[in-house]
Amino acid sequence: MLKFAGNRPPSPSIAEKDFLQDALRKKLRLDGRKPMDLRPISFSFGPELGWVDCSLGKTRVLAQVDAKMVKPLPERPYEGLITIHSEISPMAGPEYDTARPSEEEIGISRMLDKIVKRSDALDKESLCVLAGQRVWHLRLTVHFISDAGNMLDCAVLASMVALRHFRRPEVEVIGDEVIIHSPSERAPVPLALHHIPLCLTFAFFPPPSNPTSKNNEVQEETPPPIVLADPNTLEERLADGTLSVALNVQRELCVLHKAGGLPLEPAEVMKVVQRATFLVKELDELVEARLREDWEGRHVEVR
Repeated sequence: MLKFAGNRPPSPSIAEKDFLQDALRKKLRLDGRKPMDLRPISFSFGPELGWVDCSLGKTRVLAQVDAKMVKPLPERPYEGLITIHSEISPMAGPEYDTARPSEEEIGISRMLDKIVKRSDALDKESLCVLAGQRVWHLRLTVHFISDAGNMLDCAVLASMVALRHFRRPEVEVIGDEVIIHSPSERAPVPLALHHIPLCLTFAFFPPPSNPTSKNNEVQEETPPPIVLADPNTLEERLADGTLSVALNVQRELCVLHKAGGLPLEPAEVMKVVQRATFLVKELDELVEARLREDWEGRHVEVR
């Protein structure tokens, strides 16, 4: 297998860099998209509830949710638990090694924890079955199958769709006895979610150098940077910085993460956040339609 020093992919060639920058100056992208267009999004659901295969262009992520009953933490006897396990396998790219996590894998894991857990998207108290004795422990497993750029957005989308798609078994408490009913006896129960945060990443490129006016005079004001939504692999590697915005359809900002050295004016950040609010609304409508379509095609038999 081809190995890269320091778990890093090879840098793009000078020809690739010049070609991309020349296309961006002409407001063109190599895959034919407009600057703020997302790649095609598709979902496929497994036979089990909570199993989702999400594709963002050629970037592909699998997410699965399972639940088991455990004893709660002593300091939080009324709250359930949720853990997130993510792994980028060598299938995603030859630069990834399961024995040594890359910086990108660590960064994605931290962002998933912030967006899914710390934003309180899930109502943990609804996972309590018997206070201080029994709660549900949810395990969200995220597998990265193919890396064609912007794995973070695809992972967050797959994770939230998996949580919405999952159903936990119905339980009945009689005294100190907890009875777990199978799906054939009682219909499973959806998770209680406070909100649905989704992530959108934007790549920034420096504006064309030495801009001139019609009179060939140097402009005093610096033009804004070039902004691309949902960057692919080449755009990610050549970008001077990225901005990941996590928010919900109610326009509540959950996480704002900037990486890279390109300085951004507050006005530019606000423009990106404003654009993200429209894209999140479109994503939420797509998720709702696909979940409704999958649920209508399922047959949940209850005796």
